[in-house]
Amino acid sequence: MQKKKFNLSGSIAFVLAILVLLIFVPFNLIANYYEKVIDMTPTGQYTLSAKAAKVLEETGDQPIEVFFLDDPIVFEKYPDSLPLYHTLTELEKRDNITLTYFDPNEDVELAKSLDPDDILGIKADDVFIRANNTVKRIPYAKVLVKNENGMIEYAGEEVIMSAIHLCVSGNLPKVYFLSGYTDKGIDNVYSGYADAIASDNYDVQSLDLSSFDAVPDDAAIVYLAGPEKDISAADRQKLSDYIDNGGSVSFILPPCETNGRFENIEFLLAKFELAMDYNQISESNKSYQYRDQEQNQSADYFKVTYPMPSGEQSEDLTTELNTAIAGGTTMDSSMVGISHCRSFSALASSSELIEKNSIIENLPTSQDSGEYTVISTPMGGDEETAKEAEALNNSPVILGWYSYNKQNGSKLILVGSDDIITDQDVSPNTIASRTLVLFSNTWLYDSDVDMGIGNKSTSYDTIHFEDAKQATFALNAFFVIPALLALCGVAVWLKRRFA
Repeated sequence: MQKKKFNLSGSIAFVLAILVLLIFVPFNLIANYYEKVIDMTPTGQYTLSAKAAKVLEETGDQPIEVFFLDDPIVFEKYPDSLPLYHTLTELEKRDNITLTYFDPNEDVELAKSLDPDDILGIKADDVFIRANNTVKRIPYAKVLVKNENGMIEYAGEEVIMSAIHLCVSGNLPKVYFLSGYTDKGIDNVYSGYADAIASDNYDVQSLDLSSFDAVPDDAAIVYLAGPEKDISAADRQKLSDYIDNGGSVSFILPPCETNGRFENIEFLLAKFELAMDYNQISESNKSYQYRDQEQNQSADYFKVTYPMPSGEQSEDLTTELNTAIAGGTTMDSSMVGISHCRSFSALASSSELIEKNSIIENLPTSQDSGEYTVISTPMGGDEETAKEAEALNNSPVILGWYSYNKQNGSKLILVGSDDIITDQDVSPNTIASRTLVLFSNTWLYDSDVDMGIGNKSTSYDTIHFEDAKQATFALNAFFVIPALLALCGVAVWLKRRFA
């Protein structure tokens, strides 16, 4: 009787087939909706970083509520959002953290409890953190962001840990509006703008600086909006000290009829190498004019531009706004105006320690003409400032600036109209300018605490080849040939299995 030969080829082929499955299945695991995954992303999108784990450990003795404003089924529909799902899942494992998914349109009562004063805004797919009587909203737009190359990155772990840290501490960054120099304030005409600031997780309050020896230590930003008289010498000194110590200020200085100059305000502007013009700017070119609140075409409501930063500047306040205007989704070119505005000038002296640039300018009659049609009407000040104002007729003028002291870190936003932050005077044609001033608060002081986690990229390492021949060889060596061997192995195994 002939002995049957013991042949391992079938077993080897079977093992090869299994190995192929073991290689490719994990890639499918991380791209689908599973409770347990093998995180093969280079930046660990599906696992918490050591820094995130440390934040959770440090806050482990505090009850924390996390809310995702939608059904978890959305993560199946949108694979890009899976990193957020796994971050939320890791949070839910903590004994001190409760995670709640809900539709804000269905559970209106729960949504109202997160935003009882309708300030933060309730939108689907946002994340809310509540702890220590403090609530922070994380817009979904902050979870997935685009880098400078247009690639999507996961920033959710960073902003969620920042929100947890902030809420547990119970201290939202404070924005103070100085009182005592105008009847306008956050309790009346600026209330809507103040609510808009608060919706980005700031605590907005009025401040009578004369009642304090110094600007409060918890001040993130100090606003001087719509003053109708100069500030006192004592308040000038307090604000000067605050600026010298790296403070951030936003000066909204519309034109007003006063006798004499605002010397104390001028002193503070000079710290940022800027000066105020005592005028009101209007536009004589009818093609640049907008309609006022009564729908009458007005020279006081006119079209402006938001200059893009040059390559020499480290700060960028206008690119995002200009991109939004060009996109035409949230705003368009009919909204790029300003009204009842004064202009500002740069001082002749300049220092490398100060970086400053215009953020709002008037437009020339055509792109290459170099001709301007603005009217500069003297308002306030004295005879000298009146002559300076008249000299600005038919000239390029700057209506808004940013300035940054690189040595001490102090920052300034300077705009010559408060119509854009008032409730009744803001026009649809000036929405872009209002948006610019509102978004500048993030530049002045970002309410998101930097936790050092950073964004997690979805990019993988790449291999560079000298030519197509080398690339073809590598493709055959690493993919095509192994795949063919695996298929042959499976075929041999099947043939022997059913022979």
